[in-house]
Amino acid sequence: MNDDITVVGETSLADDTYRTLLDDILAARLTGGAVVQERRLATKLGVSRSPMRDALGRLEGQGLLVRNSKGVLTVRVITLQDYLNSLAMRLLVEPSAAALASASMDVSQINSLQAMLDRLDADADPDPSLVWQFDDALHNGIGTASGNPFMAETIIQMRRYTTIFERQRRLAQRKPGISDHHAILAALRARDADAARDIMGLHLERVREGVLSTY
Repeated sequence: MNDDITVVGETSLADDTYRTLLDDILAARLTGGAVVQERRLATKLGVSRSPMRDALGRLEGQGLLVRNSKGVLTVRVITLQDYLNSLAMRLLVEPSAAALASASMDVSQINSLQAMLDRLDADADPDPSLVWQFDDALHNGIGTASGNPFMAETIIQMRRYTTIFERQRRLAQRKPGISDHHAILAALRARDADAARDIMGLHLERVREGVLSTY
């Protein structure tokens, strides 16, 4: 019984450590190319090296941490090509996910997203963290509401790459895609699958064009 409790505790701590490190990577607090020192990070987060090693292994398995030519673990640098490839995958998946979600997304969830968006829209200078919070809630929520777990997981994984790229290079505007997001929510509320598909595709194409215009 004691061994079981220990294993569960270590697993929970490893999960917490993983989420903390993932958030740091997505928020660009751990920047691309930064060397990852297991012992130093474990000390900083106040965890033993076992859950830290587990968390780092998961991030490496997901491609967010990589080994350099000397075998040293570093935060992956997301290149423009990585970004464009990720967006291409999102363009293949997210419009269809939005169409599926239009039939099943709960009205209360749509209302909650609308309230978040309205607050951002009314604020001339919203907190960037709230902008990202809404973006996560909308896109990942659509993936989940599609009812297809493979679509949902693909959206989560591809959005990690695009989010890291945008945040590390400060390319995202403070209020990106507000009108697109309003239109997406309107299509979801109307249960209009064709409109949801078309607007999501247009939104992602505009994101792509906006990034390319800076290069």
